Amino acid sequence: MKIIDVPNDKDFIRQVAEVLLDGFTTSGINPWENLESALTEVRESLSENRISRVAIDKNKNVLGWIGAFHDYALVWELHPLVVRSDLQNQGIGTALIRDLEQQIKSRGGLTIKLGTDDENNRTSIGGIELYPNVLEKTSNIENLKKHPFEFYQKLGFEITGVIPDADGFGKPDIIMCKRV
Repeated sequence: MKIIDVPNDKDFIRQVAEVLLDGFTTSGINPWENLESALTEVRESLSENRISRVAIDKNKNVLGWIGAFHDYALVWELHPLVVRSDLQNQGIGTALIRDLEQQIKSRGGLTIKLGTDDENNRTSIGGIELYPNVLEKTSNIENLKKHPFEFYQKLGFEITGVIPDADGFGKPDIIMCKRV
């Protein structure tokens, strides 16, 4: 496996978009409705002041993709991270995050931020009223159905907040950060 910048190549961009659609099938949500919306996401990742990296095999097949954009002066937001559904839990996502950390560090960044939505009650804070006492409820968060927040915690990210009802009632966005 090798990690490279996403080349501005029509066929390669299509392959990344297909992985984007496929990789989220295991999450029970579909942030991108169709191939065209996934293609738009990949094309936008090639803009200035963005990072767009892919893990590829020896035949240049896309295994996973990670992107980031400048959020604050020294903060980059990770968006998105996806691994082909048949290759998940094999270290590709971890390798992509480690590579992204180096990319951000080399650009003078100090922190990586991400939002990991709970749109389908995969945590103990999904599907409930978080007001009042949002932080108290968040501090006792439990993983109920393989939500990715624990994956990020294993890589050093911490929950730094939550946006209740970000995607509708009972569908919070869990905000996580890590210093690089």
